[in-house]
Amino acid sequence: MKRRKRNAGSRRGMQMVTLCISTAMVLVLLGLIVFSVLTSRNLSAWVKENLTVTLMLKDEVSVNEAKLLCRDLYHRPYARNIDYISREQALKEQTEAMGSDPSEFLGTNPFSATLELQMKSDYANRDSLKWIAAELKRNPKVADVAYQVDLMDRVNSNIAKINILLLIIAALLTFVSFSLISNTVRLSVYSRRFLIHTMKLVGASWGFIRRPFMRQGLLVGILAAILAICVLGGCVYGLLYYEPKLMSIITWEVLVITGVAVLLFGIIITSISSYISVNKFLHMSPGELYKI
Repeated sequence: MKRRKRNAGSRRGMQMVTLCISTAMVLVLLGLIVFSVLTSRNLSAWVKENLTVTLMLKDEVSVNEAKLLCRDLYHRPYARNIDYISREQALKEQTEAMGSDPSEFLGTNPFSATLELQMKSDYANRDSLKWIAAELKRNPKVADVAYQVDLMDRVNSNIAKINILLLIIAALLTFVSFSLISNTVRLSVYSRRFLIHTMKLVGASWGFIRRPFMRQGLLVGILAAILAICVLGGCVYGLLYYEPKLMSIITWEVLVITGVAVLLFGIIITSISSYISVNKFLHMSPGELYKI
């Protein structure tokens, strides 16, 4: 008798382990999708904020006047960072890039001083750039404003397509994940279907019968989520170890939201699956239990 109970407990323990591992594997996939959607948003902002608008200053503008212009632009809502490049610095950079000094055969420095303006991501689009460029050109110190409109449009278009694709994949994976976890939980409940029927015969209420299965589902969801979070955390740690610069894209906010999302997915999906599976067997007659 003790051996039978021990074997039954061992089988139930193995079922719990199997259920936790299979659920965790599905939650890892869900976590990867949530992580990808969040990082794609940060990547979009990072790319936009690294697109440059070049302000070419007039030759008569002094260094002090250029610095005053920089200070004025920093107070604009669209400005994130501004770099001042003097004529001498521009000549030096081009000489290094070309391998020869253009001023030697031209007799003068052909480059003008510039301001490299990097904008906040919300303003890095065609409509915003149009009125920003018009505003900057009205400044008497600015000779011209240049920016890559086509590159900006391509970046925005590609990012929008990637986000739509990720959302579609997320929706499909959520449905598939719910089906897989639901089937796994149903198999766990299936092995105890006669216990459910016995409890019905002795007059136990459906809520009383359902309660231990709901607790088990909740426990499995939490354990599987913790396991999935550990796996995802290890992957992120390895990624940041080999490429620390990704910290500007993989922020703590992304990691916390991904972890909370995985935990909620684990709890909600396993709890709902347990509730549906137990109800299915509660509605069955004794004859139906032997046929499945």
